[in-house]
Amino acid sequence: MIVGKVVQFILWSLHHVMKSPFRYGILVFVSTLTLIAGAAEDATKDIAHRSPTDVAIARQQRLLVTANETSNSVSLISLDANRVLDELVVGEHPSYIDVTENEEFALVSCMYSGEVVKLRIGNGVLREAGRVRVGFEPVGLAIADDTDVFYVGCTANGTVAEVSLETMNVTRVFEVGNWPRYLTLSRDGARLAVGLSGDSRIAVIDTGTGERLYTQYMTGAINIGHLHASTDGKYVYFPWMVYRDNPITPQFIRLGWVLASRIGRARLDGPAYREAISLDVPGKAVADPHGLVINDTERRMVVSASGTHELLVYRKPDLPFKGSGGPGDLIDRRLLADNDLFYRIDVGGRPMGMAINEDGRTVYVANYIRNSIQVVDIESRSVVDEISLGAAPPRDQARLGVALFYDGTRSLDQWYSCHSCHYNGGLSSRTMDTWNDGSKLSNKTVLPLYNIRQTMPWTWHGWQSNLSDAMKKSFTVTMQGEGVSDQEAAQVVEFLGSLKRPMNPYRKADGGFTAAAIRGKKIFESESAGCLTCHHGKYFTDGEIHDVNTGEDEDAYQGYNTPSLLGVYRKVRFLHDGRFKSLEAMLSEDHSPEKVAGSRALNSEELTDLIEYLKSL
Repeated sequence: MIVGKVVQFILWSLHHVMKSPFRYGILVFVSTLTLIAGAAEDATKDIAHRSPTDVAIARQQRLLVTANETSNSVSLISLDANRVLDELVVGEHPSYIDVTENEEFALVSCMYSGEVVKLRIGNGVLREAGRVRVGFEPVGLAIADDTDVFYVGCTANGTVAEVSLETMNVTRVFEVGNWPRYLTLSRDGARLAVGLSGDSRIAVIDTGTGERLYTQYMTGAINIGHLHASTDGKYVYFPWMVYRDNPITPQFIRLGWVLASRIGRARLDGPAYREAISLDVPGKAVADPHGLVINDTERRMVVSASGTHELLVYRKPDLPFKGSGGPGDLIDRRLLADNDLFYRIDVGGRPMGMAINEDGRTVYVANYIRNSIQVVDIESRSVVDEISLGAAPPRDQARLGVALFYDGTRSLDQWYSCHSCHYNGGLSSRTMDTWNDGSKLSNKTVLPLYNIRQTMPWTWHGWQSNLSDAMKKSFTVTMQGEGVSDQEAAQVVEFLGSLKRPMNPYRKADGGFTAAAIRGKKIFESESAGCLTCHHGKYFTDGEIHDVNTGEDEDAYQGYNTPSLLGVYRKVRFLHDGRFKSLEAMLSEDHSPEKVAGSRALNSEELTDLIEYLKSL
């Protein structure tokens, strides 16, 4: 219909251009171009990959709302008609969505634009009712019942922001720890549990005082998923993965000694050692657990295993959670012996966030790859319906690469995916032995994959100069899988080349530098600091190998590939081996300017300004 209107208007415009004075003809022609541009924008909105990451339910209204990452939109779905009623563009990179207790509003976090958007969801339409800029890459949300506030985890600066639902203003900010992606409230709203993927911890916050009451450390924990509080207020449940610091060999992988998946529960009513169960079945492991929901009676708990394209369903009251000394490396055999205690439902694609209906058995699944919401009956163990979020273009090379990047079945016995270590193309909080640098047990920090085609060579030692070979080696060596073809390697590279960095949250609102960062830039470019010796150009790397006296005897290669400094604010470990956990420590000790390339030590004011500049890159 849009194309037809455009063609008709072009013909009408050309007719009048031929018959009209010059100025009028130009005006008509410009109007034509404007209409064409608008039509193209509408067409893009109508035919686009939505890539839903999350879904929430308004039970009384029988509506669903979805956060659509790649179309920057929210969809409103009727459960009676099983179709999309409305779609609204909200902000860049929507990540998480929830509905208020009265079901009048939905809140969606927009990670890349640093906003939370409030939407009115009545009468079958979506209308913006407010927004707040919280910056620092907001992800998870928790809405307090019977109060005016909600909480949002700000991943980039380790805080949780408290926001007034009525005014959409930030009222308080709590410092919680590194990478607070997802969070949940106790049923009385008194305590807030936060998953700190950068610290391998669950933190519990007193919402009255804002005080961090205690944390629960989980050895080797990465990629903490959605959190869910129990009805009685005693526990918070969550999935996560664990990295075990062992060489990547087939034997160690199959023992669960490299990467493995868990469901944990931590106490909300006081500090206690976490309890957990292992998810991985010998020969058919579980990769990338992400979403978690529990039905109202707490009989069923459902976890989305996004890397193995399935839902994991448990009879929650009978799960053998274990604390210290447990839970073991592989699944407890009692779960395999009871077909009602644990079973798997294959849904395909990439299942992520979920919502469960009041019947306790109907689960709505946001499927990223399939651009849909799947309706799953967990008792009949089947996908009973699938709601398309709209027409999507044919899967191009980059979209095919998306499916490969997030596919855990490409690894040995499907234990992990590329995403498991390079979370959404970015970082991990752990140092890892990829067995890709010529030596065992030589753990390295995980490098982000943004701008990968422009920042050769690759690997920390820079020995890899062919990107296609690097991709194929990752699938066969790091993942110990059967490998990928040249075409599939190219598809992964195409996807990585399409990755967009989030807006830098340490810049001013107009994108400019703060006064401290401007001073830091001068220091960065000075001979005193010497940073430009290696970190220069658009990507702040010279693509060369340098020996800066930070190596180890176990290294198979000498010297290190200069890493790009873009997005360095996101890191929680620094240098190749992750020996430092802050920029200040790195620049004050083994990698201080005077030890690497500068002419003298920086004073405290210079160091502070330099760090401000680095965080702004």
